[in-house]
Amino acid sequence: MKSFHKWWLAALLILCAAVSIVFTLYNDSFYHQTIATVTENTVTKTEAVTDQFNNKDTLYTQQLTAKITNGEKKGAVITLINQYSDSKGFDNEYEIGHDLFIEKNKLAEKNDVHSYDIVGVKRDVHIITLLWVFIAVLIAVGRLQGLFSVISLFINAAIIWTIISIYTTYDAYLLILCIVGIFLFTILSLLLVNGFNEKTMTAILSTLVGTFVSLGLAFIVLKLTNEQGMRYEELQFITRPYKTVFMAGLFIGSLGAVMDIAITMSSSLYGLYEKNPAISLKRLAQSGREIGKDIMGTMTNILFFAYVSGSIPMLLLYFKNQSAFGYTLSINLSLELVRALVGGIGIVLAIPISLVIVLFFIKRKQAIR
Repeated sequence: MKSFHKWWLAALLILCAAVSIVFTLYNDSFYHQTIATVTENTVTKTEAVTDQFNNKDTLYTQQLTAKITNGEKKGAVITLINQYSDSKGFDNEYEIGHDLFIEKNKLAEKNDVHSYDIVGVKRDVHIITLLWVFIAVLIAVGRLQGLFSVISLFINAAIIWTIISIYTTYDAYLLILCIVGIFLFTILSLLLVNGFNEKTMTAILSTLVGTFVSLGLAFIVLKLTNEQGMRYEELQFITRPYKTVFMAGLFIGSLGAVMDIAITMSSSLYGLYEKNPAISLKRLAQSGREIGKDIMGTMTNILFFAYVSGSIPMLLLYFKNQSAFGYTLSINLSLELVRALVGGIGIVLAIPISLVIVLFFIKRKQAIR
């Protein structure tokens, strides 16, 4: 019976994947923006250029023939002009089969000339396909727990979208919304993935305590140092208080790392206790410290690489344009390093906090026995 349910669930997921992918292939009519599919591509001009820093590049001008696939002009054949470079820093090369979002050129429209500009690429097919590959791998490895992880991921995404919507619509206090979000993320994620049991409860408590303690310490340090050395330039383009937005990012970013440590410590110690209920608290504490040492270094490095890797393109751009080493690092890495350090503090603190909480609950169980 269980085997039948597994095959039924697998068939349902495959059907959903196939339907969603096919839908995105033929959903042009559901878009308000005009979409055109490239049918011909010709490079009409090639030009070598050199900037003031002696950086060399090549500019290409391509003439595209495309067919409009939705809206009032559906079926019309148009010509598009696109310029791209070898570096592709701020441009794209388009090929036959690409679906492009286009809009009427306003200046040309005044002169009654049917000219269109390219404003983007329709990528929903690739995104949906990649999403289903991710879901398939997660379920194949984690089975039912993997499925619950997928559900948890979508729920968390919906919570983040709700927080952002409430903040932008009603101008609510962002940090309060993020604190509420932390409780929801932690409780729903751990309950869905690990079920309702004592191990999950201790992991939830450890995650919440570890997250808020690390964030509290980070907030105190930032206040005492008056945030010296932090460069908020990359956030100043938003029309919101950028320091508040940065702190909100710290709240959400630190949670994942602390949650991972908490559930690892809780699962490991409860696993040892379940195998040997007579094990002493001292032995459990020693085991917990050893487990913490093993995962602390790797998790801290993972967090550092995850944050810093996003700045590599900008670092290359600054260095390529002869920017000073210290200035480049400060302008691009100051916020990322703070995020990594706060997350690292959370990881380190989560180990003793989780250990103390788990030992407390196990001690109660041993006393009851």
